[in-house]
Amino acid sequence: MGRLDNKVALVTGGNSGIGEATAKLFAQEGAAVVITARRENELIRVRDEILAAGGQCMYVPGDVTVTADVENVAAKTVEAYGRIDILVNNAGIPDSHKRVTWVTDEFWDEVHDTDLKGVMRFCRAVLPHMEARNYGSIVNVCSIGGIYYCAGAAYSSAKAGLRGLTVNLAIQYFSTGIRINSVSPGSTLTPLFDPERMGDIDVEMMEITAQRHYQDRTVGMLDPKQQAYAILFLASDEASGINGQDIVVDGGGRL
Repeated sequence: MGRLDNKVALVTGGNSGIGEATAKLFAQEGAAVVITARRENELIRVRDEILAAGGQCMYVPGDVTVTADVENVAAKTVEAYGRIDILVNNAGIPDSHKRVTWVTDEFWDEVHDTDLKGVMRFCRAVLPHMEARNYGSIVNVCSIGGIYYCAGAAYSSAKAGLRGLTVNLAIQYFSTGIRINSVSPGSTLTPLFDPERMGDIDVEMMEITAQRHYQDRTVGMLDPKQQAYAILFLASDEASGINGQDIVVDGGGRL
């Protein structure tokens, strides 16, 4: 307990899955947490559960693909708490393992606008506040899809781009007290794996990637909290010597 005492943390996609688990863990560790996402009802639920457990939390609805929303979330956080110590860029959408021949221009743009450009927007909005204090930690939620390229064309390329953005930002801000790292989750039991979403999966593409990767050796789906603990470590001062790095959290499934 207390690993994030007196810290202010902003978590995107904080209303479900890995974002929800991260927000709750951060609050348990003493942070004042601001969560943002598009679905306000779910934001209210997570906020109320954190408050009921004795933590600090507020929510600001917003869409990572809308610049005005992103800037509003950052401004409201600073208005409420005076600073932003930690940013967790978790919000993202899947691409159902679609092969490139199944991908329309519109679908490609939607995935990249959310999973890559949305992170850029939040970093752009938050970094000036961190730079003014020469302190901050940003953790981007990438994916094994961006490391092993085993998802669909749109998602794999967006997450690979996000890994590149993470390293580039770490280089840009090397001389400050700001660290930028990432985690790359493997299969994790989140709402993205709900049956209604799975119905859109390109099964043949999954079988193609399984020929090269672990599927027969997987230890199973991970819990969102297992991802949250890795995010917590990178966000905390315990990781003060770690910058521009990525932690793959997949239970060893791709060894």
